[in-house]
Amino acid sequence: MALVSTDAIILQTFAYGDTSRILRLLTRAHGLQSVIAKGAKGPRARFGGVLEPFVDGVATFYLKSQRELHTLSGFELVRARQSLGSDLLRIGGAALIAELILRTGSEEAQPELFDAVRDALDRIQAAPTPQLEAVILGRAWHLVALLGFAPSLQECTRCGRTLGGAEEARFSYEAGGVLCAACSVAGGGAILPPHARSALQRLVEGDEVVLARTGGHWKLLERYLDQHVLEGGTLRSFEFLAEALADS
Repeated sequence: MALVSTDAIILQTFAYGDTSRILRLLTRAHGLQSVIAKGAKGPRARFGGVLEPFVDGVATFYLKSQRELHTLSGFELVRARQSLGSDLLRIGGAALIAELILRTGSEEAQPELFDAVRDALDRIQAAPTPQLEAVILGRAWHLVALLGFAPSLQECTRCGRTLGGAEEARFSYEAGGVLCAACSVAGGGAILPPHARSALQRLVEGDEVVLARTGGHWKLLERYLDQHVLEGGTLRSFEFLAEALADS
């Protein structure tokens, strides 16, 4: 058993007994970890009430090999991100980022992924309302790419031919990328005009993109995750986001 300190982002919390909380952390040095914060509830709660989702800090905990739950010793707050709760779309976007990592992450250290999640939460918190949907979509696609699940957008996934910049293509959810006109004769999948394919490529690469329409992008992201990242599963945060978008 070793006492370790590492940069950490709280992705999820839930109560354990009358006085404790279980935290799911994404850490810089130890990947995805679960810790128990004993005495974190009640009138004399430890940790100063900072153990909330999307909080960023330095976590100190007793790391036990071959154990799935470790004991939190301390948590030094760096970013509270309280303004994520200012509207439903921001909290829904943050929840999407957290749930994606919880469903796909591992205990291996991935500093680049950690930095990308931190950056995603910061951008979602700070984004002007008109650009918020595009920011959430962009950060989610960029994380998908960092996790190793980037879609193929430059070459036909069936014949391997590189598509020209002005070519229309179809996005095949089953194949995990685009099909050229010759390979998509049978139809199926979403039609991707050149501008939409270019925008999606930039989102995957982590660029800021202005999107005139977002409905098709949400559908494409959800279906792609279901097919290629979650293996037939789904993320509950999409339901929350749909309600938030309907109310906005």
